[in-house]
Formats: sequence, C-alpha cells, structure tokens
Amino acid sequence: MSGLLAVIGKGKDPQLVKELSTRMSHRGPDESDLHIMENGSIICHESLSIIDLKSGKQPIQGTNKAWMVHDGEIYNYQELKDTVLKNHTFRTKSDSEVIVHLYEEFGYKFCNMLDGDFAFVIIDGDNYIAARDAVGVKPLYYGLDERGRIYFSSEMKSIADQCKSFSTFPPGHYYTGKTGFVKYYNPEYEDHSNANKALDFALVRESLIEATRKRLLSEVPVGVILSGGLDTSLISSIASGLLKDSGKKLPSFSIGLDADSPDNIMARKAAEFLGTDHHEIHFTVEEGVAVLEKVIYHIETYDIISVRSSVPMYLLSKAIADQGVKVILSGEGADEIFGGHLYFRNAPSAEEFQDETIERVQKLFTADLLRADKTTMAHGLEARIPFLDKDFLDVAIRVKTEEKQPKTYDGVEKYILRKAFDTPEHPYLPAEVLWRQKEQFSDGVGYSWIDELIEYCATQVSDEQLAGASAEFPYNSPTTKEAYLYRSIFHKFYPQVSAAQTVRKWIPKWQENQDPSGRANAAHLKGNFESVKSGVEV
Repeated sequence: MSGLLAVIGKGKDPQLVKELSTRMSHRGPDESDLHIMENGSIICHESLSIIDLKSGKQPIQGTNKAWMVHDGEIYNYQELKDTVLKNHTFRTKSDSEVIVHLYEEFGYKFCNMLDGDFAFVIIDGDNYIAARDAVGVKPLYYGLDERGRIYFSSEMKSIADQCKSFSTFPPGHYYTGKTGFVKYYNPEYEDHSNANKALDFALVRESLIEATRKRLLSEVPVGVILSGGLDTSLISSIASGLLKDSGKKLPSFSIGLDADSPDNIMARKAAEFLGTDHHEIHFTVEEGVAVLEKVIYHIETYDIISVRSSVPMYLLSKAIADQGVKVILSGEGADEIFGGHLYFRNAPSAEEFQDETIERVQKLFTADLLRADKTTMAHGLEARIPFLDKDFLDVAIRVKTEEKQPKTYDGVEKYILRKAFDTPEHPYLPAEVLWRQKEQFSDGVGYSWIDELIEYCATQVSDEQLAGASAEFPYNSPTTKEAYLYRSIFHKFYPQVSAAQTVRKWIPKWQENQDPSGRANAAHLKGNFESVKSGVEV
C-alpha cells in the first residue's frame, strides 16, 4: 500500500528526511507527504491508494495530537469502526485510520485486534509505538543514528546510510520507547506439541475461501498471479468464483521463458478452466540478467533462491502494473504450512517435520514474503497472501502432523490441501493442476533460467575473486560464483555490516545437494500424483 519512514528525535533536517522517504517512492506513486511533530520527530508516507482514494491521505491525525503512518491493509476495519470504535469521529474512510483510534482507546495493547497486513508508526508527543503484522507480510526496519534518534522504515534503502546500526523489525511484535520489543502474536501453534487438531477438509476449504474473500477488499482493480502450481491456482479459482458472483472477471498473470515453460503450460490450462482474463508474459535470460542489479537493489537481499525467483517476479509485476492492476493475490505460505517443499519428505520424524513447518512460517519474512512484497511494490503493486491469514494458519498448522506428511500419501505433498478442494460436485481445478507436483517459481518459469543464470555468474566472477570471498565478505561468506556475484551487487548498494546481517540464507534440510532449487531434490518429478490420488484416502 505504501512506504513509511519515521524519525523519532530532534534535529533531523526535514528536507533530508523527505529525500530519504523519496527513495521509496516506488512503493507509493500516488501521493507523498510529511508531518513534523512539535518535539521535532518526523513521519513521512509514500502512498499507493487502495481504499478511500479521495480522503485517505497519510500521515493521519487522531482525535488529538497523535499522528500515524501505515503500510498495508486492515481487513476488519469496518467491524472495528462499528464496534469498539463506534464513539470515535473519523476524518477519513480509510482502513488505516482505525489504527490511531485503537491506540487512543486501548494504549499499546491493540495489535491483536487488527486482522490484516501492516507496518505502522504512531507518534503521540514523546510517546510512540511501531508494530509489524503477525508473520511479516509487510516489511519494516529499525535503526539508531549517532545522535540516538530511532528510525523506522518500510525499506532498508531509506535508512542504511543514516544509522550506525539497523536491523529487521521482528514480525508479531510492537516496540515503544518505554517497553522495547513486545511479542503480541502468540498463536497456539508455536507450542510445537499443539499439532493435534482432527483433519476437517471442509474447514480447511472454507477458511481459505474466507481468507481470499477478505483480500478482495479494494476500490482499485485486483488480479492474481497464476503460475499454474497448486497454490496460486487454488487462490485463482476461489477469487474468480467470488468475483463472478458480482459480475467481474478476474485478471490472471503468468510468466515463463516461453509458451512451453512448465508454469505457462499449466497456467493456461487453469485459466481456461476458470475463465480468467489471462495474460502470459515471456522473458529471455538476457532480459533477466539485465535487471539483476535493479532487482537486488529493490529486494535488499543476496539470498540465492530469493534472487533467482525475484527476477521473473519483478518482470511479471511490471507487466501487471502496466495493465492498471494495483492489487495482486499470490500463493506464498502454503509450502511452509503444509510441508510442500520436496525436502520435507525426508524429515527424520513427525516431530521434526512439524518443527520445520513452524520455523519456515516464522522465517518467511526473510525470504518469500520479502520477495513478494518488494518485487511488486517496486512497481506500485500490492501483493496479498491469503494462505498467511491468521485464522487459516490456526486451522492448517495445527492439523495432526501425520496428516500432513507426504509419506502418509505415497509421497504426495500438500495432500490435505489438494483433497480439500477435490470436490466432484464443485470442481475447483482440472485434476492435472490440482495434483501437479511442487515446482518452485524459479524452476517453473523454465529450467534453463537457473542453468543459464549460473553460467552467466561464472563468467562474471574469477577464481581469484571467489578464493578471496571470505576475506572480502567475512559475514555470510559466499561459496559459489553465483552467490559471490549477488553479494557483490548487494554490497554496492548496501555496504554496511548491518545490511549484510539482515539477510538469511534459505537452505533445504535433509538432502545432500544444498542448492535451494527444488530440482536439487531427488524426488523432483518422480511422483505421479494423478495416478496415486484416487487410491489414497484419509
């Protein structure tokens, strides 16, 4: 929805702060504004208008002296206005304004009342609170400068050269000057022994439908990424059905090296079945390489799998934005919730399988969510993630671990998700899409994308450079030429040690080949889900 920047403390030049905020103008191309508090603190906002296009300008003032900036969407804002905030006077019709009034009503303890994706900062005189949503769908960073001023920013690029140290704001927390970090999101599933819910296919199905319904809330065009994999295809099916009820046709988008890439082939089949307004994007390896530096600048990471998948996502996002779409639904999270990555089938025990699903969900903000947000927002496009709805998470993660493990179903990953939508009376997808094996986005756009990208990186990095990598980059030292090139590009934009420390490498467990590509797993394409699904019952 936007980019926010707040500087807490006196003496910072407002014009400089405005220029720092403008570094994120891609996040909010519709409007930009700044407010200086009486005590010298400053808040800025780069706005992408989704709800209340006319009066929803930020920063937003509360009833008295509190001011707020917010990035994201609050899906239950109308319910909050009609209930706990019914006695408050609202200046706008924006979903964001409920946040400042909740603060006025409840003090610091209100984040659990918000159903949505958010990063926000409220400044109220000398008091302030910053917070990030439960799993980190929206990004947020914090830092400290040499004068002791504290910074909060949607992206690292606005504060990296201003702070002596900075870091990623942890999801599910709020921060105040009086309390420090406070963890407000404490779901039952974080008690790893709590995976004890009986499997209910109807509940899995209905909770995902409701999560998708919420995320269609918008006053601007909404589309969907349709890769042809299970996760985006299910979201596309649900969304297209909901929009048909109101007489609208869902725009869908896929990308690949050509018409014969695995994702494009399956996306066409799904789109034809669903009747979406489908757009197929092609790119060349040369075009991907040409935007590599831009992509790393925007995504602010050197993690290999993030860079590989971010390039096609960046190109796709531009094509979507060029179509006038401002909100896009995407399928991140399902593989972590249900253990869908191919390496999960090698889990040594049910307990370790469950632990890995929870840990992967908790760390999504360092990888897939970072990619989903920053590649889309680079083009003023907001990504929404139904699988990471709090209610759906509570339903899905706590299902008995044995019900989620691929070995229970002859190696079929995410079986319970597939089976929940395998309803003959109302078919959601063609069987060949519903039962398609997991294919990572960076692989599905065309296998030669990664192969040729690795070859390109090898031509850009000498043996001597790689041999000296540990001395040049002592933290998280790159061990391959591909990793070295990404790290070098990242370092050019973000040379600070704090910047390097925000990155977490995504490495699969329980397999010999440590390359993060799904094709590195021995199970890749060996499963024939269509043949086994009819013979496997719960």
